[in-house]
Amino acid sequence: MKKLYSAIKYILLLSVAAILLWASFRGVHWNDFKEGLRSANFHWIGASMLASVAAFWFRAMRWRLVMMPLGYKIGKSDAWDGINIGYITNFAVPRAGEFARCGVITKKTGLPFETVAGTVVLERSVDLLSLALVTISVLFFQWDKFGAFVNREILQAVGKSMSVNFAWIAFAVLFAAGVFLYIVYHFRKTNPIFRKMADIAKGVINGVVSGFRMPQKWMFLLYTVAIWFCYWLMSYTTILAFPAVNGLGASDALFLMMIGGFGWVIPVQGGIGAYHFIISLALASIYGIDQTTGVVFATISHESQAITMLLFGTLSLISFYFKKGTVK
Repeated sequence: MKKLYSAIKYILLLSVAAILLWASFRGVHWNDFKEGLRSANFHWIGASMLASVAAFWFRAMRWRLVMMPLGYKIGKSDAWDGINIGYITNFAVPRAGEFARCGVITKKTGLPFETVAGTVVLERSVDLLSLALVTISVLFFQWDKFGAFVNREILQAVGKSMSVNFAWIAFAVLFAAGVFLYIVYHFRKTNPIFRKMADIAKGVINGVVSGFRMPQKWMFLLYTVAIWFCYWLMSYTTILAFPAVNGLGASDALFLMMIGGFGWVIPVQGGIGAYHFIISLALASIYGIDQTTGVVFATISHESQAITMLLFGTLSLISFYFKKGTVK
């Protein structure tokens, strides 16, 4: 039954990606599309891919920093392999990459899987908070330019798609979660299933708490800023690589980075379809760029990142299987 559920989930998410990809490419003029790809300056694409690699490294070092207070010495190469293997896993099964990278560290160090998962929860929470802060900043300082798009294409679309009040849904979910947690806590000593759930929850909490015991919190902040700077650099160098949009500036690169971030967050395989759809939609709505040009830009941006993830993910998989755990 579990395998059937996983197969159905995989097929559904793949179908969503295919639908979004079809919606993005519908009406594209293929001769213009191929010409647009040929017009790209691949020196700038190479710079974008190097920025991607730098972001991977900063993320690995930040994650390692979170895990250090757990009492285990985490090798830099192990954190690096974990991050890369997580990325390549997401192309097979959305969000499974988080579990995969926890498995790498567990295998290499012997740390409990649940505790490592707690560090990932903390790190991903910081990422979501960072994306929210970037979004708020962009919209606050340039609402006249970008606000209409967000209001029309995101806020109104979400509002129309909801048939009941969101507040009541949130309340019902939180209430049900609270009741469930109370049951697990109350019967954890007498029921083996609830005891296992409580142990998992304890491990995750320990992992999250470890982040607050970091001796170099300023370094964590510095790594976070470096990661997001690399993301902006990836967006800006892609603009420079594509003649049809190189009139856009640094603030436009920041906006496209923000919008693209939401495309990667959507749980489809490697952001395929979702990224193409939201980027081409933004370029058309705000800058009046035609669909074919928008899709070319989105394709260049997404595929350069995807190739980097697949390449370094493959190298890390090879490294993981052919070397012993390291302590540095």
